[in-house]
Amino acid sequence: MIDLYFASTPNGLKLKLFFEESGLPHKLVPISLSKGDQFKQDYLKISPNGKMPAIVDHEPKDGGGPLAMFESGAILLYLADKIGRFIPSDLRGRSEVLQWLFWQMSALGPMAGQAGHFKIYAPEPVPYALDRYTREVRRLYGVLDHRLADREFVAGEFSIVDIACYPWIVPHRSHGQNLDEFPSLKRWFGRIAARPATIRAYAGIEDAYQTSVSHKLTAEERKVLFGQSGPKKA
Repeated sequence: MIDLYFASTPNGLKLKLFFEESGLPHKLVPISLSKGDQFKQDYLKISPNGKMPAIVDHEPKDGGGPLAMFESGAILLYLADKIGRFIPSDLRGRSEVLQWLFWQMSALGPMAGQAGHFKIYAPEPVPYALDRYTREVRRLYGVLDHRLADREFVAGEFSIVDIACYPWIVPHRSHGQNLDEFPSLKRWFGRIAARPATIRAYAGIEDAYQTSVSHKLTAEERKVLFGQSGPKKA
């Protein structure tokens, strides 16, 4: 059994989508970000960065004790290797998946996250930041659109790269993007959205960015989400 510490952010939904695709047994452990669950000492022992998702694998392949992991990309790679699916075994195929997984982790996710933050969560408009991050997300969409022009999935067969990228494209409107400008990306997006596992993973899930438009954060919630300066000493 694997414990999945989860909140319905794009990074959390990567793991929910993986478990739906794989059928790997797991237990969902909800994390309330606005209440600060991610900064509790017990959780920080699992995820030292105070972010989610995280997992605890109670039956790792080495037969040892429970294995805790944080960072969604590392978790996806670990789980894919654990079950021998969603990542090629040959050198070149695996290298291709790793490159695009790292691209998502280092570029698409962080830039889209900043675009969403300054568009939705910033207490006052910051035009330069909005323009900077929206333009960079548009560039990254173009990279992905070009990549998908002659292939069904990002790295050949369906893989953890598709699982990693999709949740960051779901809130494209909140990130200031129009998928009509990226026809290959739009086709891929529709293809992933129609998969039964995706439908199950997103059942009952609200767009965190859209929800925040009608739900203005309280001062305490804003402090919890954005006011942390580092781990607190026990």
